[in-house]
Amino acid sequence: MNSRQQHTFLTKQQGFTLIELVVIVVIASILLTIAVPSYQEFVRKNQVTTNSNNLISALNFARSEAIKRSVQVTIRRKGTAAQEWDGGWDIFSDLDGLGTFTDDGDANLCEVGEDCLLRTFPAIPKGYTLRTGANYATWLSYLPNGSSKSPSLANDTFRLCSPAADTSKSRSIIISTSGRPRTQTGTVSCP
Repeated sequence: MNSRQQHTFLTKQQGFTLIELVVIVVIASILLTIAVPSYQEFVRKNQVTTNSNNLISALNFARSEAIKRSVQVTIRRKGTAAQEWDGGWDIFSDLDGLGTFTDDGDANLCEVGEDCLLRTFPAIPKGYTLRTGANYATWLSYLPNGSSKSPSLANDTFRLCSPAADTSKSRSIIISTSGRPRTQTGTVSCP
């Protein structure tokens, strides 16, 4: 045997055989089949939690600003469809108490005697829904004493649902007439 043939037998072959590669692909596909639905469920649940926390943050901010400024502060939905808050909302000082933002000039400039835009919130992600009953169809306000006010002077509930319309992942954000929001999970019928 010459030295070249001996060298070929002594060197180790590297790489995968076709059978090893097929086994790896099969195992990976099984793991993905199990993991992807769980991950999608995890993302939906976290998005509902995030949207719920954003709304509660907005409600608490409006309430604290009303108390701090000693003036009515209103949260008004963006968009035109009654009871649908999916498009986001604005928070502003509402000097006339009518639930509408009125400003003669620059909305970002807070002038004496005019409503002042305090914060704006973007639309929630596509597919998620945020609805209210008739009491908060367009707006709700907080008075300087921290209590809530709606056009009908009654409390109401926001209903937040995921695209899957799964009631177990829905959230209710209930606002009492005292103004404090609270949440309940899985108690909402989703559209």
